[in-house]
Amino acid sequence: MASTISVEFCGEWYRAEEGEELTIGREADLTVDEDNPFLHRRFLTIVQVESMWWLANIGSRLSATITDGSGSMQAWLAPGARIPLVFDETKVVFTAGPTTYDFSVHAESPEFARTAGPDDPAGETTVGSVQLTPSQKLLVLALAEGMLTREGSGMSSVPTSAQASQRLGWQMTKFNRKLDNVCDKLDRLGVRGLRGGPGKLASNRRARLVEHAVFSRLVTSEDLPLLDQAQEEVGQEED
Repeated sequence: MASTISVEFCGEWYRAEEGEELTIGREADLTVDEDNPFLHRRFLTIVQVESMWWLANIGSRLSATITDGSGSMQAWLAPGARIPLVFDETKVVFTAGPTTYDFSVHAESPEFARTAGPDDPAGETTVGSVQLTPSQKLLVLALAEGMLTREGSGMSSVPTSAQASQRLGWQMTKFNRKLDNVCDKLDRLGVRGLRGGPGKLASNRRARLVEHAVFSRLVTSEDLPLLDQAQEEVGQEED
C-alpha cells in the first residue's frame, strides 16, 4: 500500500500521496493565512525522500517548533533545516508577525511508534524537569492564554508585554523582570530562541516562549483559572 501523509489545520485536511509534495505558507498548497505579509509564500514543505516523509523549512527568516503528539520530544526547525516525520502525529507551531499558527501532521505508516509505559506522565501532566515559580507560571499563562483557549489547530495572537502585564495587574518593570527570569531559566536548559541580543525582537521571544510552553505542556488549559484568581487577589489588595 502506498504511504500517505495528512495535515490537519483549522479542521480541514490536506493529503499528500506517495511521491507528492505538500507546501505550506501564504501562497501554497496549504494556505494558512494569505493576508499575513510576515509569512513566507512557501515556508514549509512535506516531501518524501525514498520511503520516508520529511518536513523541511524552505523559508529564509522564520523557524518552527516541532513536537510529537505527547509533547515529550521537541525540535527547532530553522531555515534550511529538515526533520523526518517518524511519529504517527507530529505537531508544528510557528509565529509570523503578531500571529501564531499550529497544525498537525498524521502519518499513515509511522516509522516510530511510542509505547506508553506505567511510569509515563498522563497527557495533562507537565513534561520535563522545568520548575516554575507561581509568578513565573502566571506570566507564561498570560502570554499563552489565546492559544490555550482555542480548540484544535489554527491561529492565535500572542499579547504584547503591556497587554499581558495588564492582564496580571503587574507593573511593566515586574513583568519584564519575570520574563527575563523565565527565558534565562529555559535557555539554560537548552530551549532555543529565547536569548535576546542584536536583531532579536521582543515579540519573537514571547512567541517562542508560548510555543515551547504550550507544546511541552509546561502550562495547560487547566491552569487558566489561575489568571482570574491572580486578578482577584490584585483587586483585593487595591481595595
